[in-house]
Amino acid sequence: MNGTAAACERFFRLYHKHCVSPDRDTLFNYLNSVHSLNDKLNLNHQENFFEIEEFVALKALRNLYHHQEELINELKIIPVQELPPITTDLLYLCLVPRALIEASIENISARYRKDQEKMIRSILGWHGEVVNINPCIFNFSVKVFEKICDLGMDVSGEEFEEFKASYAYENEWGHSHFVTGEIGCHSGSVDDVLRVAYGNVT
Repeated sequence: MNGTAAACERFFRLYHKHCVSPDRDTLFNYLNSVHSLNDKLNLNHQENFFEIEEFVALKALRNLYHHQEELINELKIIPVQELPPITTDLLYLCLVPRALIEASIENISARYRKDQEKMIRSILGWHGEVVNINPCIFNFSVKVFEKICDLGMDVSGEEFEEFKASYAYENEWGHSHFVTGEIGCHSGSVDDVLRVAYGNVT
């Protein structure tokens, strides 16, 4: 098995863990696998994810966490079922303080910051003082799958095969592979609900 295929399998294994039982460690490990997979693609296939907005956002956050690991403690993962009645397309919210995302943008090299800041601001779910990054994670993972399929890579692993089957099912029934990340609230402001929810999680 070449290094890129192994990195792909690891990526989907860690993505699966983050989907099934997310916590700070699953996110940190997922972000590191994103970074590693991009390096392997660049090294072995002269390909990368830099044209993908979700990657730019996740890379910026990963770089911040990598150099200031204690900041991962400011991440809050909240099951939707524990919130006041809201509608959204994923089972968990993954909330990061707005200030942390702003810091990750400031951390980008000045040469690339203007273009990448625009990408980050357009792709994340901004809600007042918190940002929901879970839709970004979900949609990026779909784009990873599509890219490695386009490259004709031979990837195995239980989690990859499960993702592949889900993608095929969505194709068969005409479902979108992506989520919107939109959040609706039955009463009150979404921003207020998420602000309170974030503050209540330790």
